[in-house]
Amino acid sequence: MFKGIIINNLDNDYETKLENINEKDLPEGDVLVKVYYSTINYKDALAITGKAPIVRKFPMIPGIDFAGSVLETNNKNFNIGDKVILNGWGVGEKHWGGLAEKARVKSDWLIPLPQNMTFKQAMSIGTAGYTAMLAVLALQKENIIPDSGKILVTGASGGVGSFAINILSKLGYDVIASTGRLENSNYLTALGANEIIDRNTLSEKGKPLMKERWVAAIDSLGGSTLANVCASTSYGGMVIACGLAQAMDFPATVAPFILRGITLKGIDSVMASHAFRIEAWNKLSQLIKENELAPMIEEISLNDVIIKANNLIKGNITGRIIVKLN
Repeated sequence: MFKGIIINNLDNDYETKLENINEKDLPEGDVLVKVYYSTINYKDALAITGKAPIVRKFPMIPGIDFAGSVLETNNKNFNIGDKVILNGWGVGEKHWGGLAEKARVKSDWLIPLPQNMTFKQAMSIGTAGYTAMLAVLALQKENIIPDSGKILVTGASGGVGSFAINILSKLGYDVIASTGRLENSNYLTALGANEIIDRNTLSEKGKPLMKERWVAAIDSLGGSTLANVCASTSYGGMVIACGLAQAMDFPATVAPFILRGITLKGIDSVMASHAFRIEAWNKLSQLIKENELAPMIEEISLNDVIIKANNLIKGNITGRIIVKLN
């Protein structure tokens, strides 16, 4: 038996509990992992609270990412004791996830933990940092370099935003942070933001084209914010869309694309290729040191997961929440 968070929806009675789970009830997979750390991402919070239809079948253990060591394996590419990371692949939605002391998954979903990275460090970065790194790599692949101009990061106080600012700053970019919590200005400045703007200047319906303010942006909000970000991107610039915390719709026009030649690129952390994942995590292991993560993380136990998920949905969480399991 082991402990985990279980979501059930019997007769439309949505319920999330911390329970004891029998290992034999774990779903199919060729690798059994002892989970040392997981996290609470925004998607996890939606699943735990039932605020959005994230969970595709019940019962479900949430948790879209985890770091741990291999307990059992039927795959020749992994040995008992190997340290591994998992992000995405429908885990925590369609397949039992990381907010439990054990997880059985498909070996194709796992990548090796970089040699100079700890379990805690990996999940302090988590899917938020991994997604931010994928976004930055996408900018670099389109030759958006520090000399190109300013980079906007929306949702700056959240997990993806916090890491995007920190990574961009370390790489020498001039970063503008957009946040709805201006009281976090010192936090954002410490991460590396050179300028901070109120998200209200972007969140309402704007004009098809506005003053050119940045050469690129990483947006985790969607909706009117994404439309306004595109409308304010300079000629030949690029906008990365990697979240929908504000809305799923995109109330924009084609004007920024055909009159300024900007590019809108989506980042999907769930199904990203094995090679792209390894590239991102190896880069993260070089850029983000464990002692630098303390100001942006809060470590909790499984006992605190449900209440913290509710706080995250309410917008009362700054930075990252990591969950220690073993």
